[in-house]
Amino acid sequence: EVQLAESGGGLVQAGGSLRLSCAASGFTFDDYAIGWFRQAPGKEREGVSCISTRSRSTYYADSAKGRFTISSDNAKNTVYLQMNSLKPEDTAVYYCAAGTYCPVTRNQKYVGQGTQVTVSP
Repeated sequence: EVQLAESGGGLVQAGGSLRLSCAASGFTFDDYAIGWFRQAPGKEREGVSCISTRSRSTYYADSAKGRFTISSDNAKNTVYLQMNSLKPEDTAVYYCAAGTYCPVTRNQKYVGQGTQVTVSP
């Protein structure tokens, strides 16, 4: 059974940090790119970051550059998203997704259930 399990969301004050994790199972991790996208109420889905688990090449949306860092631990089939200097506008449900290439929002094959990130002013 394919599973992408996100964790690490929560409530944090502006300027704070969170680290999201996406644990993958049920498919060949190295064959996929893993990315994060977010969905806030009333807003369009936004791709945040993505990593090719084989080449380790990364992609960041402009809103994430300089603040977020994506990484992959292939031994654990897990992708992390370190989020620093968080802003209230980062508040959203964050989903991880697996696709053939980055950004996975264009070709996602598997998606997790999401984790809520809330940033207070």
